[in-house]
Amino acid sequence: MDRRKFLKFGAAGAAAAATGACADSSNADREAESAAKSAPAPRRGAKELSMVTTWPKNFPGLGDMATRTADLIGRLTEGSVTVKVFAAGELVPPFESFDAVSTGAADMYHGAEYYWQGKAKGFPFFAAVPMGLTADEMLGWIKYGGGQELWDGLSAQFNIKPFPAGNTGQQMGGWFKREINTLEDFRGLNMRIPGLGGDVLRRLGGAAVAIPGGEIFQSLQSGAIDATEWVGPWNDLAFGFYRVAPFYYGPGFHEPGPMLSCGMNLDVWNSLTAHEQLAVSTACDWATNQSIAEYQHQNALALNTLVNDHKVQLRSFSDDIWREIQRVSAEVISEIGQSDATTKAIYESYIAARGRAMRWSSVSDGPYLRARTLGTEYERKPAETPRQPAS
Repeated sequence: MDRRKFLKFGAAGAAAAATGACADSSNADREAESAAKSAPAPRRGAKELSMVTTWPKNFPGLGDMATRTADLIGRLTEGSVTVKVFAAGELVPPFESFDAVSTGAADMYHGAEYYWQGKAKGFPFFAAVPMGLTADEMLGWIKYGGGQELWDGLSAQFNIKPFPAGNTGQQMGGWFKREINTLEDFRGLNMRIPGLGGDVLRRLGGAAVAIPGGEIFQSLQSGAIDATEWVGPWNDLAFGFYRVAPFYYGPGFHEPGPMLSCGMNLDVWNSLTAHEQLAVSTACDWATNQSIAEYQHQNALALNTLVNDHKVQLRSFSDDIWREIQRVSAEVISEIGQSDATTKAIYESYIAARGRAMRWSSVSDGPYLRARTLGTEYERKPAETPRQPAS
C-alpha cells in the first residue's frame, strides 16, 4: 500500500486498476451509486467543505471510500454540510494534503497516517506498523483502548481532528520472482516496500525502494526490482503482477490491518453543530466498516481468480523467517517509540493493546482458524444435498 509516490500513477494506471478489478459489483458499490443519486441539494447557507485525498480518482476501494464518506456526510446532515472531493493532485499534491488541512487551505483529507511520519514519529501507529495490530484489533485500541485520545492529542498539535475512515484488512507479503526459503534469500533482494516495512527489510539485508504504483509492473518486468508488495488480491490482480512474479507470499508483516483516516481542520470541526459532528463521525465509522467488508469479499474473489485462472503459486514464509521478522520489527518500532515524549506515550499504549490482543487471539481467533481447516475434505459442496444416514 505505498501510496507515497504512487499518486503519479496517472490516468493509465487508474484505468488499469478500474478495468482489472473484479467485475462483480458489491453491495457497497450499489449503495454508493444510489447515495450519489439521492444526495440532497445544499441548503441555503450550507457549509461547503473540500476534501483532498492521497488517492487517484475512483481508485477501487481506496479512492471510492473517500467519495462515499463525503456523500454520506451530505445525506446525514440533509445538506447542511456538503463535501466536494478532490483526487490526488486536483487541488494539492497528494502528500501536501495534511498541510493543506492543517493550514485551512482545505477542510478535510482522506489518506493513511503513516504518510505524515515526517511531521511526527507517532503517526504510523494510527495506520500500520510491522507486526502490529490487525483491523479489528486496531479498532479496539482506537475506540476503547485510549488510541483515539492519543491520536486527537497528536493531531491537535497540527490543528487537525482525526477519524478512522477505512481499512483494507490484512495485506499480503508480496510478489517475488524467486522463492524465499531462508533468511539468506533476503540478502541483496531489491523489493518495492515503503515506510517502516522497508526499514525491516533493510535490516534483513535487502534493499527497499519506493516507486510509484504505475511503475511497479514495468520495474518487475525489467528486473529493476525482484519483488514488490502492494495491497492484496483485489488490487494486486488489477495491476497484473502475476504475469512477471509467479510467487505470491502471504500474509504480509508490514501492514496487518492498515487503517485509513479522515482528518478535518480543527477550526472547521469546532464550527459544526453537534448534529453535524455526529454525522461526520458516523460517516467515517461507516466507511471503516464498509471497506473491511468490501476488501474481505473482493480479496476472496480475486484470490480464486489468481490461483485458478492464472496459476499463481501461493507461498508463506517459514517459521524461522517469521521469528527474525518479529525480532527486527520490534527493534524498529521500539526505536521510533523512544523518539519523544508524545510518541513514547503512543508507543506504550499501542504495545499494551497489542499484548492484550495477542493473549485473546491465542485462545480465540487463532485456534479457531486453525481448527476450521481440519476435516474440510468432508464438507459438502453448496449444491450437494445431505447424505442419508445408513440404516
